[in-house]
Amino acid sequence: MHYILDATYHNEYKLRIMFENNEVRMVDFSEHLDGPVFEPLKDLGYFRLFKVNRDIDTVVWPNNADFSPDFLYEIGKPISDQAHQADSSER
Repeated sequence: MHYILDATYHNEYKLRIMFENNEVRMVDFSEHLDGPVFEPLKDLGYFRLFKVNRDIDTVVWPNNADFSPDFLYEIGKPISDQAHQADSSER
């Protein structure tokens, strides 16, 4: 079972997510925003309001929308940790 340590906004509907095994994956949510709870996330301004909820170990939005960390790991594409660290240091 996976859990999320960190998440940063990349672009469009994509987040860079670091999992408990220190693997960083690019997760594209664009194909997964169906249904009433996810509809508000189609607004990019709202999408960017995500936070990592340490109680449930995944990303959540103000309307309590969330995705299973295992699902996010499954749909995420592996990227190098160095790219994640480089982007984080530019903030």
